[in-house]
Amino acid sequence: MAITVFNGTMQKFGAPDTVIHQYDHWSVLLRPAQLTLGALVLVAHEPVHAFSELSPASFVELHQVTGQIESALQKAFQYDKLNYLMLMMVDPDVHFHVIPRYAQAISFNDRAFVDAGWPAVPNFGQINDTDSATRQLIIERIKACWERGA
Repeated sequence: MAITVFNGTMQKFGAPDTVIHQYDHWSVLLRPAQLTLGALVLVAHEPVHAFSELSPASFVELHQVTGQIESALQKAFQYDKLNYLMLMMVDPDVHFHVIPRYAQAISFNDRAFVDAGWPAVPNFGQINDTDSATRQLIIERIKACWERGA
């Protein structure tokens, strides 16, 4: 299902340009500020501001979504760990920051991506510099690794 109206959180994170995959209740977007290579934002479509307010159908679909995120990111970039962070301090719509974690720097498009927080919590103060062309290549790599028919 492709949605045509993007909530404020999705727009802040670049929708529709950064959308990787859409579901009935969730959208997966590339996080424009690449904390680590392949950092994503998983945003709920429902107009609620608390995780517990999501519909049962949204929770059921979340199982499928997280499985496909993990599979695609593993195929695309072979992360060492994956963090889901639900911070919602600035953007009120229910969303997760999905942060692949890497023990070593990883190269993509002739750039070295460093996980500045490894092995502790992600360091949101250190972003890997990317341009729009590199971000588009990251989106294309993830899409190419996404489960078909999903």
